[in-house]
Amino acid sequence: MAVDTTLGPARSFWPYFVVTGSLSLGYGSVFTLLAEIEEEYGVSGFEIGLIAGAGLYAGVIAQVGFARFADKGHIRLLIHLGIIVAMISMVGMATATQAWQFIVARFFLGAGVGMVAPAVRRILITRDPSNMGSNLGTMGACDVSGFVLGPLVAAVFAHFVNLHAPFWFLAALYALVYGWVLKLDMSAGGTNHTRVPARRLLGIKPMSAGILAGIAFFTTIGVFEASWALLLDDLGASTLVIGLSISLFAVPMIPLAPFGGKLAQRVGPMRVMPYSIMGAVACMFVYGYVELVWVLIAISAFHAMFDAFTMPAGQLAVALSAPADQAAAAQGLYGAMGLAVAGSAALATGPVYEAWGAEVLFTGSSVIMIAALAGAIALGGELMGPSKLDPQTSGTAGR
Repeated sequence: MAVDTTLGPARSFWPYFVVTGSLSLGYGSVFTLLAEIEEEYGVSGFEIGLIAGAGLYAGVIAQVGFARFADKGHIRLLIHLGIIVAMISMVGMATATQAWQFIVARFFLGAGVGMVAPAVRRILITRDPSNMGSNLGTMGACDVSGFVLGPLVAAVFAHFVNLHAPFWFLAALYALVYGWVLKLDMSAGGTNHTRVPARRLLGIKPMSAGILAGIAFFTTIGVFEASWALLLDDLGASTLVIGLSISLFAVPMIPLAPFGGKLAQRVGPMRVMPYSIMGAVACMFVYGYVELVWVLIAISAFHAMFDAFTMPAGQLAVALSAPADQAAAAQGLYGAMGLAVAGSAALATGPVYEAWGAEVLFTGSSVIMIAALAGAIALGGELMGPSKLDPQTSGTAGR
């Protein structure tokens, strides 16, 4: 398959990075406002969990169900529709007064983001294959930036205006983004009109290796997000310190993720991920046994550095392994598996932490991550070097 390389260096992709980063603002903003939603509208704790999780599982459904249409030449439709759906979700959140309305609106946000992300990744992969690692890393950094900035934006608008103001602001922002998207080129190489079942993609050994490495990565994401505030609160940290620590966690990922992707492409994803994942495993294990708040926060900074290498390397492993005309479907599958793992880990974290404490939670999580990494290493021999798989003919080996 011929690959379109006309777009050139990563700087030309910045409009697409801004689009995905803007959508991530909505994801992050909701978490800041959950407590206020609970208090103002009498929403139960279980319903709060549904509001938080609805977007996550909608993303799983959207990435599995819609990503393959980007490979069939419908990138423009997916990106346009995804932004419109996200905009509708923000209007829904802005006007909601009952739990079910918040849940439905949150579901639409997850679906919209799930339509856009794999389609944009297909553009990055097919147009500039020689720099796909760096480009995927930069997109990941923009997504993280949006997710981190979202809570701050939501807190400012909610404090100075009202609870619904952040959602009206985001709806207006998405309308502006949509107007900008109308001018962007959405072409992305050849198309594939044959439906390929997920099991066939999973049958490609190096791709399975990338997904297993992703399971290790997303396990730590799910456990960390669900337990970090509880852990620091139990150790006496203030709400301000907890919020600051969560924002600081993402800061190292922003400059390091593009470099991590570039390194993974130069030396091979499976020469990067074993080290970065084991670094994250060491941090996860230590979380369960350290009782000094600022020491934990310092360790989390190292954790973020390791994740900055794992995140783009996993996406790159899947991009190199899947057939080039199924790039979006493969990225959608990887993203969906990651969201499902993170969501499941987050759901299990609360009960485990409450019943057995931090030691069992973080030790058990470390064991799961090591097991997933071991499987990735066993299957990922073809990802051990830069020349093992050619992005223009990838997916043909290891079946």
